[in-house]
Amino acid sequence: MGTTDQNSKREEEHLIISKPLRLILLRNGNHVLRSLFFIIGFSVGLFFCLQLKAFHMSATKSKQTLWSTLLLFNHSTTMEIKQDQSQTQILQHNMTDQELFTKISSLSTSSWFWRRHNNDEKMVLKVAFMFLTGGGLPLADLWDKFFEGHEGFYSIYVHTNPSFQEHYPETSVFYSRRIPSQAVYWGTSTMVDAERRLLANALLDESNQRFVLLSDSCIPLFNFTTIYEYLTGTNLSYIGSFDDPRTPGSQWFETTRELALHIIEDTVYYKIFDQYCKPPCYMDEHYIPTFVHMLHGEMSANRSLTWVDWSRAGPHPARFIWPDVTDEFLNRIRFTDKCPYYGKDSENITSSKCVLFARKFTKETLEPLLRISPLVLGFGP
Repeated sequence: MGTTDQNSKREEEHLIISKPLRLILLRNGNHVLRSLFFIIGFSVGLFFCLQLKAFHMSATKSKQTLWSTLLLFNHSTTMEIKQDQSQTQILQHNMTDQELFTKISSLSTSSWFWRRHNNDEKMVLKVAFMFLTGGGLPLADLWDKFFEGHEGFYSIYVHTNPSFQEHYPETSVFYSRRIPSQAVYWGTSTMVDAERRLLANALLDESNQRFVLLSDSCIPLFNFTTIYEYLTGTNLSYIGSFDDPRTPGSQWFETTRELALHIIEDTVYYKIFDQYCKPPCYMDEHYIPTFVHMLHGEMSANRSLTWVDWSRAGPHPARFIWPDVTDEFLNRIRFTDKCPYYGKDSENITSSKCVLFARKFTKETLEPLLRISPLVLGFGP
């Protein structure tokens, strides 16, 4: 009996001790399993996070045309970006002016897209050269030499008469760079419409940060690097506005992206000028300068970078022909004046470069310009 009672007591103690142990072991086991599942889940999540980041980084290094396509895609607009063998971007769309301007206005409210793209990888800023012409570009060969070797730092847009048939070789920077255009008549609001059309098409490319309006008779006065650094080195636009009837107006401007967006978004002052600006008020010479001066004067240097000779009497500036093109003549234009230049660091310096472009040069000046451009203008063979 003593042995039996002792064995029973041991079994009873074993049962009493085993139940808590089993509970403890069970809880510990569950804890271990939860920890194990957490580690596995965390590792899987980290793996997919790294994969998504790698994919995103590679996407931001894709060609900029992908960003343009994303910006322009919607249900009501057909956009197509193509590239030919020379990697020249060709943009085609079927938007009306109003649809185009509305699209551009939406870009200004979608600044998160620009910040996201610009923060992921430093974007190369481009200067948009916008040519307003009634036909061809007689000085195209000179501009081809000017742009040569600087691909990726500029964009080109041409607004011409819809009936004009262009014949630029595929090697030219102007090949297939015409935007959807409409007829333009001197001294009317159609001139401003064409300017806004050029701006809007150029704004579709987010990398365009400076915008230069040029005519078919304009020439560059310096090489590409000098002009590019001058324009991208400041936060100011260059639009001349003068409350002086003796000072002729100028429609040729150079503007930042921010100010270009303001010009496209305006509907109030455009309508007022369209209704009331009659000769001697000319909308192409007075609307944008007045609009900028009244509402965004702090964004402009209040001068143009395009030189024009108004010394001769008449409603139009002087035109230059073959005998006019000499080293002395061009250098006199390039370095005549002194002017303030405000850099992005707010430093105000006095510069001898007050103009970057000049007009009006006729077709016959092409040969002498090509001949002297390497020594005087700094580009060409």
